[in-house]
Amino acid sequence: MAAISAACFWHWVNGLPTGLVALIVSLQPVLTSTVANRLLGERVAPLQWSGLALGVLGVYLVVHDKLTSGGTAWPAWPAITVALLGITAGTLYQKRFGAGIDWRAQFLIQYVAAGLLFGLIALMLETRTVTWNLTFVFALAWMVFVMSFAAVWLFYFLIKRIATTRLTSLLYLMPPVTAVMGWTLFDERLAPLALAGMALCVVGVFLVNRA
Repeated sequence: MAAISAACFWHWVNGLPTGLVALIVSLQPVLTSTVANRLLGERVAPLQWSGLALGVLGVYLVVHDKLTSGGTAWPAWPAITVALLGITAGTLYQKRFGAGIDWRAQFLIQYVAAGLLFGLIALMLETRTVTWNLTFVFALAWMVFVMSFAAVWLFYFLIKRIATTRLTSLLYLMPPVTAVMGWTLFDERLAPLALAGMALCVVGVFLVNRA
């Protein structure tokens, strides 16, 4: 989780289009399902594979207008690739070995390790200059309490109870929800193609979780 959040911030700095990042990350359910089918013995039904494919297509339609951008610095590509592989490996490892561990111990280990790693990277690559304002405080609080605590706790809660394919398929709902939030908060345009993509994402998640 920490890897994918850091990679998203890194791609903003280095110019990788937001839509392309969303499309790359949307491959995670397919990648996770493929590996889980082989290593964890989780059976993925043909209907679920169809749902996964629809989800990828839906994400593509949602982010289609955001796939082009200016120059992209090369570090953005390995960063988002590592994020994709990292969240996939982390999900599978958590399902296989960590489902029975107390979530408080998991939080402590994960965030101490992530804090040390990314703190070292920040010391080497960042200016360490912080402009304190209300917007920054709100964004920081959102990342800490909503993304790093609530969302990750919910992830741990669900991974104990449902198959990894069903869990990761929920990621297909992120681009549609983000698009709706952008339309609501920032008056961003919702093209008919994006609306069709949202519908496909919902159908895809339904097919994966229908069982």
